[in-house]
Amino acid sequence: MPVAEPDEKHRQQRPHRKAPTPTGPFSGKRPAWRRFMSRVFGVINETLDRLPPGYWLHRMVQRGLRFSEIDVQLRRGQAGLDGLKIAFLSDLHCGSFMNEKDLCRLFERIAEREPDMICLGGDLINTREREILMMRKPLGLVKPPLGIFAVPGNHDHFFGKDIGLWESFLRDQGVEVLINRGVRVEKNGATLWIAGVDDLTEADPDLDLALYGANEDEPVVCLSHHPDFFVESADVGVDLQLSGHTHGGQIVVMGWTPLTHSVFGYWRGLFQKDESQLYVGRGVGVTLLPLRIGAAAEVPMLTLRMSGERTV
Repeated sequence: MPVAEPDEKHRQQRPHRKAPTPTGPFSGKRPAWRRFMSRVFGVINETLDRLPPGYWLHRMVQRGLRFSEIDVQLRRGQAGLDGLKIAFLSDLHCGSFMNEKDLCRLFERIAEREPDMICLGGDLINTREREILMMRKPLGLVKPPLGIFAVPGNHDHFFGKDIGLWESFLRDQGVEVLINRGVRVEKNGATLWIAGVDDLTEADPDLDLALYGANEDEPVVCLSHHPDFFVESADVGVDLQLSGHTHGGQIVVMGWTPLTHSVFGYWRGLFQKDESQLYVGRGVGVTLLPLRIGAAAEVPMLTLRMSGERTV
């Protein structure tokens, strides 16, 4: 898949828009707090996983996982892209609650649905860097014709020692990692630009670099772990942003959730601003507690539809 790489002169000249900075338990970089929370989260997860109630609750979460079928009408794009199917997985949180067997079962179910591409929306690990190794066997079970793409989330940065190791592992498994970069994919003679940005709270997302090389007349799908990045995506007319991070609230009681992971209320589902759309998936895994209430685990299966009257 061809990718346009900007040279150093272009990087220096290209203006950089500052994305909105949300607040929340993972906003900002606090090295001491990171180490402390890593230990606390790790101990809690491991302890609950060893206890029968934790194991039982996690099984309930996985049995409740839903494959949501969503048609997304794009404002531009050639007819050859009509029907292109994307499987979007976010917030796997591989670790004590999500083991290799769970992941293999999940990826087998995805393979049965024959998506054209698979997009991984970040937070693949939970509290330990080595948890990414659990992805090796599951990734070998899927071979979508247009490839597998990934962006990092806050856990991948926050609990990982070196995001470069996370990236290298995924590349070795054949995954196209899009950290502030984009690639062009083609189906039936029509092209689509897949852009990916770094995490909003733990890194420095740069949409300008991710869009470098995209043609004005081709649709853009942007992967961003944090849904609040949609403010910037919509500002430049990105056709569709795919995000996770919120877990759909994970525990939602009478419309309230303790996970206030979106300043702008992008909890879950489809949103629109001007001609741009955002889909926020509820995610697959859990963090801290092996529990979901009112926010079932989800793998969105998005089918792109081209508008006949606006096709270019």
